[in-house]
Amino acid sequence: MRRRRLREASDDSTGIDLTPMLDVVFIMLIFFIVTTSFIKESGVEIQRPESSEATARQDTRVLVAITGEGAIWVDGEAVDAHRVGVRVAQLVSGDGSVVVQADKNSTTGLLIQVMDRIHQAGVENVAVAANRGAG
Repeated sequence: MRRRRLREASDDSTGIDLTPMLDVVFIMLIFFIVTTSFIKESGVEIQRPESSEATARQDTRVLVAITGEGAIWVDGEAVDAHRVGVRVAQLVSGDGSVVVQADKNSTTGLLIQVMDRIHQAGVENVAVAANRGAG
């Protein structure tokens, strides 16, 4: 009779406690979420021109991309050239900055037109992206 009771009691406690493992996995998940850096992309592949004076900007809020074919993208969405200023003004808050990434095969006239539309919409902090090169 005693053996039966001991065997029944030991059957209940033979399972593996997964709580410590789940705690470790949860802590690792939090660590990876906190340390992940999010890179802002323009939505299209752009071949930027090179410049010896290019510097990195950390305060960029909105990316505008101009492809070699003349398409304009604002934060991953295709936008008409006449509406680019309005769209950028909606996305920029107060002192936010805009970076225009013009493909090196795009026309200079389109770049100037896009920058003018952005300035007309009330955004003052606009820069043109370039890769740092030998110059």
